Amino acid sequence: MSEVTLTEQAKPAASAGPNGASVEVFAVYGAEPEIQAYAMAKYSRSALSMKQSLKEITAQKAEKFLNTFYFQYGHRSIADLAHIALAIERLSILAAIVVADEQRWDGQERSTRYQDFKKSGYYTPDFGAEGAAARALYSEAIEFLFATYENISQRAFEYLASITPRPAEMKPDAYERTLRARAFDISRYLLPLATNTSLGEIVNARTLETQVGHLLAQPHREVRELGALLKRAATSPAYNANEESLEALVGAIGEVSPELAERARRELLREVRVAPTLVKYADPNAYEIESRRELGQAAAELMRGAAIEPAPLVDLLEGEPLEIELATTLVYGNCHYSYRQIRAAAEAAGEARRREIIDLGLRHRGKHDELPRAFCSGQQSRFDILMDIGGFRDMHRHRRCVQIMQDFTTAHGYDAPPEIELAGVGGEYSGAMERAAAAVEKLCGAGGAEARENAQYAIPLAFRKRTLFKMDFAEAVYISELRTTPAGHASYRNVAYAMYEAVAKKYPALAGYFRVVDVREPVDLLKR
Repeated sequence: MSEVTLTEQAKPAASAGPNGASVEVFAVYGAEPEIQAYAMAKYSRSALSMKQSLKEITAQKAEKFLNTFYFQYGHRSIADLAHIALAIERLSILAAIVVADEQRWDGQERSTRYQDFKKSGYYTPDFGAEGAAARALYSEAIEFLFATYENISQRAFEYLASITPRPAEMKPDAYERTLRARAFDISRYLLPLATNTSLGEIVNARTLETQVGHLLAQPHREVRELGALLKRAATSPAYNANEESLEALVGAIGEVSPELAERARRELLREVRVAPTLVKYADPNAYEIESRRELGQAAAELMRGAAIEPAPLVDLLEGEPLEIELATTLVYGNCHYSYRQIRAAAEAAGEARRREIIDLGLRHRGKHDELPRAFCSGQQSRFDILMDIGGFRDMHRHRRCVQIMQDFTTAHGYDAPPEIELAGVGGEYSGAMERAAAAVEKLCGAGGAEARENAQYAIPLAFRKRTLFKMDFAEAVYISELRTTPAGHASYRNVAYAMYEAVAKKYPALAGYFRVVDVREPVDLLKR
């Protein structure tokens, strides 16, 4: 490996202690993720300094160490020390939501506000050899949504421009760019879940291993294939952002000394695999697969085909015994009913049935499996939120919360921003939504092992999705304050304000501590 470098301009910071010894602090770069993890793990197993450790470690030593301590002895925290940057491009919005559904995940996805997604293309699932009719119906439905998206983007922009004069001090291109972003906020409701997007993530190796196992266990084929690609990316040669300039440097060295150039090539242009050891055993999470299947059956039995009752945008739930919360939450993630409706059924079912449901959530747990997210219970602030998928994508970023997602469906209807009617495209918009819902229903009945999953890709972001958000008081304040700012999207602004109102009603003495913006106040469309 090449030696980790400390430049003259970046010498370690040091301060003398009372006994004359100095504290040394320095940044490190140039070490591969697994070698860096090994070097840090040695702090607890060796008296060597970081510099000494890095100088003596080779990739072979790191692999041997990790095979022993990580896989044999189960010291899982070692993988927390290896951080990996990954790019995932041309995946569907549906798959991106699943990828980002990881509390220890850090990343960014393409924004529907600042980019025209008509140019992105879309994902087409495999309908099988007998699925020609379904494939044609699917393509027609998606193409129609994109055409409507394009038209409404333009019509929304023209409407916003008609009611928002350009200030004299604002340049025309800045004015148009700002209003185009506002128009995309409106037209994004038409984008289907099939729409291609891209995202980048930075995770530690343990999180990546868990994430890969989770993705490989998902019911959507695209997501399973994505899990395999992530695993391959971590164990295959990584993209070298400096390769072109380094090739030129090696070429220049070769003009002086071919032997030195060959040495430089071996050092500077060698293949690097970011996690060849730590992710190599990531496999489909059997615990998750079996639990999903059995809890889905339990949810169907508990609710017995009951009609989905109406529910508010935001419902702040009161407390209940832990056993009832666990059983209700386990069922919640495997159906489309509100938390209140499920809780009523769980309470009526009796203690024995509730314990059976809890047992289903734990029955298949293996030696190294963490408890599922549904068991993260006991928070004071729990919100059952029913909002459009597009707005949910923004709320989904609050990973300090415990989020229990329900699946995508058209069963809850769809939202429409008020500008749709004001721009004179209300009929076109509602027609597109009804046409999409009809196509989804037909695709669900088209047959095939994953017909229901394939149909979900045709659902526009306007349709509502139910998610349970569990959090502490500080997070409730944070979301309410951040997401009510005028620069935000109207959808999540309304949700965040409703969260504030619910907490203020339940705890009036605490209402004054929220620094929220009243969403009923007019918004300056030219301020971002």
